[in-house]
Order: sequence, then C-alpha cells, then structure tokens
Amino acid sequence: MKLLFLGDVMGRAGRTAIAETLPRLREDWSLDFVVVNGENASNGAGLTAAHAKLLLDSGADVVTLGDHAFDQKDMLQFIETEPRVIRPLNYAKQAPGRGAALFSDRRGRKVLVAQVLGQVFMKRAFDDPFSAMDAALRRHPLGGQAQAIMVDMHCEATSEKMAMGHFCDGRASLVAGTHTHVPTGDAQLLPGGTAYLTDAGMCGDYDSVIGMEKTEPMRRFVTGMGKTRFQPALGEATLCGVLVQTDDRTGKALSVTMVRQGGRLSTCGP
Repeated sequence: MKLLFLGDVMGRAGRTAIAETLPRLREDWSLDFVVVNGENASNGAGLTAAHAKLLLDSGADVVTLGDHAFDQKDMLQFIETEPRVIRPLNYAKQAPGRGAALFSDRRGRKVLVAQVLGQVFMKRAFDDPFSAMDAALRRHPLGGQAQAIMVDMHCEATSEKMAMGHFCDGRASLVAGTHTHVPTGDAQLLPGGTAYLTDAGMCGDYDSVIGMEKTEPMRRFVTGMGKTRFQPALGEATLCGVLVQTDDRTGKALSVTMVRQGGRLSTCGP
C-alpha cells in the first residue's frame, strides 16, 4: 500500500496548494491512502467545516487536528457528523469526535489512523499519549484488523516524538510528527519495520516564521512587544510530508521517502 502523510496545512496558502497539487499526486504516485494534518488550515488557528470539506474533496482520506482542534467552534458539531476528521486521542474526555478510527482504501484494505498530543513544552497538560496510543494499537493490531496504521504525533519536543516512534516500532506502519511546521531530515525505517519522521513540516509558505507573515513575529522577538495579530503568509506553499510503501500482509513499511513539492524548499519525492 502507498501511504502519503502531509504536515500541518497553514492558512490559505496551504489550502490552495493542497487543492491544486494533491489530486495530481494521488494519480501520478498511485497513492492508496492520504492523511493530511489540517489543524492550522483556517487562518492559522483550527479548521472550519468548510475548509475540512475542501481538504477531503481535494484527495485527503482523513484529516487530523491537534492542540488547536476546536479553535473554530463549528468543528465541535462538524466532527460528530464527519468521521474522516480525527482529533487527538488524549484530548479532554468530554471532547466530541474520535482520536482513532479504521478506514478503508479504494480496494477495501483497512487503515487505522490515530493521533495523540505530546506533553513536553505544550501549553496545557494533556493525558499520557503513550498509554492512549498503546490502548489503540492493542485494539487494532498491525497485520490483523489493520493492514496499515498511520500515527500523527502532534507535539513540540523532538525527543518525545522519537520516543513515540520507538514505542510504536513494529506496531504501526508510520509515525510522523507534526506541530512545529519545520520538516526534519531523519526519515527512516526503524528496526521493527515502522517508518518514522520526527516532523513532517507544514504545507504553507516558508518565506515566513513557521507559516506566519514575518513582520509581527520578528517585532515580538526583537522588542518583546506585539502590535498586531499574527497573519498567515500568503506566498506559494510547499507541500511537505512523507511517503511510505507497506507490505499488505504484515503492515510494516518497505520504504520511506520525504516529500517536498512546490514553493521555496528543495523538491524531493518518489
């Protein structure tokens, strides 16, 4: 199975790049299943129902969220009616929606998609991501109910992302980090057969400060004072993520390739 995971979609630039590029990638790369992190797609803070529909209509099979899951209030209702949108497993117990679910690709093969939030350097203390992920993987063992498993580890600390990768090694097809909006260069196959990337980066304009127009973030760093709200940068976006090919029998990864398409960053892909 060919699985594509794309990092945080950032504002209008990221949405436009997904809409214009993802349909072509699905065809050119013969993709079987696509997961997109969409938690910053709506003005850099959360995801509206309309923008979720755009990402799904553009070729995403599943959209994951993150710590900004419910910044856009209509997501509180929309996530209950749209099972293809996933919020973190270890979010507040009263939160609507699901943190993990089984989906089918176009040939009927089952893919588990799960997301957890890290705890290190995050603004609020979420429940333990490791026990939450362990429970999900026990319910859906790789190569059994799930022919592939894709994990979105949404957090700040690279060490916590790496720990989750090793924790899931042999139990998931892919563990990809999100949240920091900067792609790392450590795509690899772990010893147990899990593909891993510390951070998939963002789908957004890299002539920016992690996707935001540069002026205001720079002012705050230099002076310690804010003047206006942050606004997403609107230049041409780079789609960033990771492509994994798996063994249908075991669900383990056979290859892993970093993906960067369009925009300012150097191009890579299959």
